[in-house]
Amino acid sequence: MVPTGRAVVIGGGIGGLTAAAALHQKGWAVTVLERAPGLEPVGAAISLAPNSLRALDVIGAGDEIRDLASRMDDGGLRTPSGRWLARTDADALARRFGGPLVLLHRATLVTSLAARLPADAVRTGTPATVADPGDATRPARVGTPDGELEADLVVAADGIRSAVRDVLFPGHPGTVYSGFTTWRLLIPVPGAGFASHETWGPGRIWGSHPLKDGRVYAYAAAVTPAGGRAPDEKAELLRRYGDWHDPVPAILAAARPEDVLRHDVHHIAEPLPAFHQGRVALVGDAAHAMPPTLGQGGNQAIEDAVVLAHHAGDLAAYTAARLPRTTAISRQAVRAARLNMMTGRAAGAVRNAALAAVSRAAPLLFLKGFEGIADWRPPQAPYAARKTPDGDHPKEHTP
Repeated sequence: MVPTGRAVVIGGGIGGLTAAAALHQKGWAVTVLERAPGLEPVGAAISLAPNSLRALDVIGAGDEIRDLASRMDDGGLRTPSGRWLARTDADALARRFGGPLVLLHRATLVTSLAARLPADAVRTGTPATVADPGDATRPARVGTPDGELEADLVVAADGIRSAVRDVLFPGHPGTVYSGFTTWRLLIPVPGAGFASHETWGPGRIWGSHPLKDGRVYAYAAAVTPAGGRAPDEKAELLRRYGDWHDPVPAILAAARPEDVLRHDVHHIAEPLPAFHQGRVALVGDAAHAMPPTLGQGGNQAIEDAVVLAHHAGDLAAYTAARLPRTTAISRQAVRAARLNMMTGRAAGAVRNAALAAVSRAAPLLFLKGFEGIADWRPPQAPYAARKTPDGDHPKEHTP
């Protein structure tokens, strides 16, 4: 495969646009094909950890995103009554992992990424699939309603229901239901003032986080059979969480039924044999969909993108760099889901007592769960970045 050439990206989400921007930065001619009529993402907010922010530094977007995002300050873990089980130390996290955890609207991130591409690079309303993955002697072919495109590299960023994944690995079982559904809200809440928190109840979770623009991002999750829907999802949230601690009732009071997004959670339980075939590489949920319990789904897609641009001439090296890491993180996310979505009250009480004891005795012990995740550094030095909080520019590191 040539070191630069024509790249076609299938999917205009965060992973696809980051890959497109990284490849464009390296001299590739990039075309992004997005089936939706626009790039406005379906979703609310996204948290970015130091690992993905360093990846964004590679394409010169890290500092802009840090400026646009709200830093997730001290908060912690609570019970439905409001009792704090554990408190987080944002400054300790930033010192340990070389930067803060930040939160912003997904649309803000998408806009920033798209602005790094030529104006004609993105084609919306264009569904696409792989007609031929190609090989070392011939280009890949991508089918669209307007005809086929040839490409030296195809980036499949077409999400959790990836059609490209099915073409490349037809024998793979695909995704499985993770056992719970999620709701998300991004709304203004008059007079809201609170610390970021996540609250764990029996088989249920609620999270509330203030954003820099004054809005509140809230999410909920509950163990429930797959495919369930309520006639009014706001009413469903009130039924499940309406008597939880402040600010949960105030957030729900400020929400309209149409503000509530609900999605069942699925993940890839059996890792793919590779993240590439021929001239096609999978990134993000198409490659390694995981539960959101570590907040790393989008972060890992961003990592994928910059590592793929680094190894674009050797997709086997891309697989070697990314498959073991994302498999380990996905399995950790599944284990975390089992812990925080416990349904038994007795087991939950034991868990909560242990969390509270650990928080009192060794408050920084909770950070160990992100070692090897948040401290990751990209394989290439950044094109543009201010100094990190420890005073150094991000160092080159082999993933």
